[in-house]
Amino acid sequence: MNIKLLCTIIVLFASFQICNAQKVYSVSNDYQADVKVFVTDYDYQADLLVYKVKYDYQAKDNKGLWYFTDHDYQANKKVFFTDYDYQADLKIFFVNYDYQAGWKKTEKKHLLF
Repeated sequence: MNIKLLCTIIVLFASFQICNAQKVYSVSNDYQADVKVFVTDYDYQADLLVYKVKYDYQAKDNKGLWYFTDHDYQANKKVFFTDYDYQADLKIFFVNYDYQAGWKKTEKKHLLF
């Protein structure tokens, strides 16, 4: 296999992984957000079950493992937390363990790509 082709494939794969990482930044105004989010009271009400990870490298893919950044330029997505569910694009529920995270309704998965 050509070494240039191999390097290209590796770079593309790595950039795809970075683009799908769930590093989020919470903004204070809805017009600044890429996605408006409502936190539900129960997991069955949510589109996505989210686990907050401690380190950015733990936020992988589009699987509900979120790392909250300190600055907006570090994030892949900017989110605004709404007061009411009808204001939101996406409903989430925060879970206690990473293995609980994941999509309940995959039709909204595109919002975080």
